[in-house]
Amino acid sequence: MTLQFLKELQNELEREITFQGDSAIYYSYYKDMLKAPSFERGVYELTHNNKTVSLKTINAMQQMSLYPELIASVLYQATGSNEIIEPVYFYIGIVFGLQGIYVTALFVTSWLMSGTWLAGMLTVAWFIINRVDTTRIEYSIPLRENWALPYFACQVAALTGYLKSNLNTYGERFCYLLMSASTYMFMMMWEYSHYLLFLQAISLFLLDSFSLEQSDKVHEVYKIYIFSLFLGYLLQFENSALLVSPLLSLVVALMLIKCLQLNVKKGIVAKIMKAINFYLACTLTVTLNIIMKTFVPHKENGHMLKFLEVKFGLNITKNFTMNWLLCQESLQAPSQEFFLRLTQSSLLPFYILVLIICFLSMMQVIFRRINRESLKETVTLEDGRIGERPEITYHVIHTILLGSLAMIIEGLKYLWTPYVCMLAAFGVCSPELWMTLFKWLRLRTVHPILLALILSMAVPTIIGLSLWKEFFPRLMTELTELQEFYDPDTVELMTWIKRQAPVAAVFAGSPQLMGAIKLCTGWMVTSLPFYNDDDLLKRNENIYQIYSKRSAEDIYKILTSYKANYLIIEDAICNEVGTMRGCRVKDLLDIANGHVVCEEGDKLTYSKYGRFCHEVKINYSPYVNYFTRVYWNRSYFVYKINTVISFQS
Repeated sequence: MTLQFLKELQNELEREITFQGDSAIYYSYYKDMLKAPSFERGVYELTHNNKTVSLKTINAMQQMSLYPELIASVLYQATGSNEIIEPVYFYIGIVFGLQGIYVTALFVTSWLMSGTWLAGMLTVAWFIINRVDTTRIEYSIPLRENWALPYFACQVAALTGYLKSNLNTYGERFCYLLMSASTYMFMMMWEYSHYLLFLQAISLFLLDSFSLEQSDKVHEVYKIYIFSLFLGYLLQFENSALLVSPLLSLVVALMLIKCLQLNVKKGIVAKIMKAINFYLACTLTVTLNIIMKTFVPHKENGHMLKFLEVKFGLNITKNFTMNWLLCQESLQAPSQEFFLRLTQSSLLPFYILVLIICFLSMMQVIFRRINRESLKETVTLEDGRIGERPEITYHVIHTILLGSLAMIIEGLKYLWTPYVCMLAAFGVCSPELWMTLFKWLRLRTVHPILLALILSMAVPTIIGLSLWKEFFPRLMTELTELQEFYDPDTVELMTWIKRQAPVAAVFAGSPQLMGAIKLCTGWMVTSLPFYNDDDLLKRNENIYQIYSKRSAEDIYKILTSYKANYLIIEDAICNEVGTMRGCRVKDLLDIANGHVVCEEGDKLTYSKYGRFCHEVKINYSPYVNYFTRVYWNRSYFVYKINTVISFQS
């Protein structure tokens, strides 16, 4: 019985170490909720958490957006799943289920736009084939975006249906309700959701400005934004970030502009108001945002602004955190391999073709509006004017905005690429798109409507067959070669901590490792792998000094200031061989500490101390006076931080 129990604990530990960094922290709180004696007690411990970070009480629900874990724990216990399935598989099952909803929403959106299920099937095929660039669920399951983006996809699907001109009353009401619910859920799941909705609001504003959609519909969407923001503000413990968000400022500004336009419907004044619409929107948005930030107490994300300044070359810095973020692959510009993968699956060429046709058709419509030409209420296939459909125009504007950001920061490709799949699939399956092209080409040899119908069936069929032939065997091979993640050194480390370390011990080390320790052992740590809090950023930078050229006394003072009892040195960081010059942790620390020259004119400061992570392993004075090695394996060295210092000669 005891052996069986120990084996189960070992298996659970091996599963949990697959969660790395911030993912480990998210899942650890899910475990804490399941262990809580009651739901109320569990929520209280999350909102008044003093068992994660030493010397710090945090509202984990607000700071880490833990609503997904809260909902998952409630569902696990309410459905009686504890008698059927283990918590980790239930948690993973929910996330993968949401990914199924994500893909289904993209399927429905493409179907609504093209009028054929074939577009939906092609969207799904491209999404799966390009999954390296459409989702990060294979690498990190608990990420907030994996919980949130399925709701955003549902919101986009509902918005697409809501913008359609020929929608009946019941369909419009259903789309409005679905859009309201999914917008609110999206905002609750991800702390950065309001930035993505801000881009969507800009798209709708441009759609409305060119009179490509009834203003009433667009302003109903604005009301959904306002309702979701204020409800989110209340339920997220008065989250001031939502009140000072650019989304709220933009929507309020547009609503005020709408009121001004209502009072001057006719005459030259109305034309002047229309002409200065952009100016009013920009000015009012900036003004309102400044006013809100002045009167609403909030935590300014100064590190984000500094990062953007350095990213765009407006400033230079030696700051360790800023340079470390700049070195992250997800924050670099997209690599050539990204575009090559999209091209090999034929996605990028067809996306560019569809985008160009839709964009040019949209510009034609805008010029007709400017020249006061009347547009048809109902666009037929024979007209070949795909740009007159408001839902198409919205998606064109939105995908251009998302694509522009994805060209700057590679991590944002996961927001853009799924909609690339959807837009490309809609285009090749839409007879209207082909008819629009044939109208421009003035095709006369073959009946254009017949040819458009044929191509809208033939092209996606050919694409589907080629994708099946080339990628289906690869996909099957990958499924049969699935390998289980196993890290024996980390398992040994966690086992030692649980068996040998005191329950009240506090561990110090890299933030990524601290996340795994919090999950696998429950012990308190000095830092966390989160970068949205100034105090945590400072802690991370200070703890990383264990890999710098600092004295044993300096490191000891830093660690004891956070009440740390144990220090863990990772050999992978100490002896890191980085692929990008100057991006190793120890290089960034040397730059921040002034131990290397990073720009011409900088003074070189020589350190009389060796690199701490190397020197402490040699076991000589003064290092042995402050630190005692208590455990080591191939990857980790654990040192007990001495409370009573005995100096040896």
